Amino acid sequence: MFVLWLAVTVAFIALEVHTGAFYALFVAVGAVAAAITALVGGSLWFQGVLFALLTVGGLSLVRPWLRARFDRSVPVAKFRGIQASADGLVGQPAMTVDTVGDEHHPGHALFAGEHWLAVTDALEPLPAQLPVVVVAVRGTTLLVRPTS
Repeated sequence: MFVLWLAVTVAFIALEVHTGAFYALFVAVGAVAAAITALVGGSLWFQGVLFALLTVGGLSLVRPWLRARFDRSVPVAKFRGIQASADGLVGQPAMTVDTVGDEHHPGHALFAGEHWLAVTDALEPLPAQLPVVVVAVRGTTLLVRPTS
């Protein structure tokens, strides 16, 4: 049974590394505890109960605290690919990379070191290399306006 618990541990650690959502982490912790119990000769039912208690306990007691702490410590614009909320993007400066038009003629804006699809609600398209501000986020598209 030790090998099975070890395989579950490795699988859920790999899953946690790819998601970063703090769900699989607690399954892996429960599996480690069950594997150690199996290694020292604990019964199968005790392994299962220990696994369940640590997994459910971690998810319900530790995960909310850990998630809240992580969300507060990660600034949106500092890390590539991480968007905590669209509200954190609104009001931030960007720079048009090419001509940015309406929704039928989108362009690109450089925001936080990344190229984003961008549109504007201005009457005329915005030229390249124009400083803009993000006024809304629509999916993965920024709505931008020229800075005043």
